[in-house]
Amino acid sequence: MSPPLRVLIADDELLARKRLSRLLGALPDVEVCGEAADGEAVLAAVRAGGVDVVLLDIHMPGLSGLDALALLPEGRPRVVLCTAHAEHAVEAFEHGAVDYVLKPVEPARLQKALERTRARLEADARPREMTPSAEKATAPRALPRLPIPTRQGIVLVDPETISHASLDDELVTVFTTQGEFLTDFTLNELAEKLPEELFHRVHRRALLNLRHVARLEPLETGGYLARTARGHAVEVSRQSARELRKMLGLRRGAEDEG
Repeated sequence: MSPPLRVLIADDELLARKRLSRLLGALPDVEVCGEAADGEAVLAAVRAGGVDVVLLDIHMPGLSGLDALALLPEGRPRVVLCTAHAEHAVEAFEHGAVDYVLKPVEPARLQKALERTRARLEADARPREMTPSAEKATAPRALPRLPIPTRQGIVLVDPETISHASLDDELVTVFTTQGEFLTDFTLNELAEKLPEELFHRVHRRALLNLRHVARLEPLETGGYLARTARGHAVEVSRQSARELRKMLGLRRGAEDEG
């Protein structure tokens, strides 16, 4: 049986802390280990130990949530951002947040974020728990970078730096923070190789990494135009827009009711 996930609630509003505490109390294998009303208190609680996850608000007096996130030790505790504005998620992911939930926080979305966080913590701990003989028995670890065949050769790319990939005519272009690469991969092949928790097939001609999305602009078709942090526009189909709203905990649009 896994030990309970110890969660620190960080929000400067008392009512918000009470709501999160009530929601967490209804979840199995979750324990509220403390509360913090500002960034300094968050850092002090983490230094004291016994914290697995921080539910971190952005707007707090003194150190903001993002300021505190940047000062936390790498790896543990893990952070789930609580915000009323999805655009803050891009910066949060750059500082290592596992997930984010939109206010007002929905119970199902909170549970999903904590399940993802628990899985990440267990994955982090697994290599340290393995014996040397067990390590030898495991399959070779995959390269942390994705080899992308291009006309100029094979480019090794960190998947997290990829914002999206799009199909234009017969060719696929991979967009990264380092530049753009024309590849012989199909979108289906890319989707199989990239981490499924990061990349989503948002259109028959596009793959999208949500961590690079700064804004979602509604379209008359019922879909979105996703704007990346680097200014690119990626069309999100109506069906994919429905799935994104569920994933992000957004309220159902009128077109979802039909």
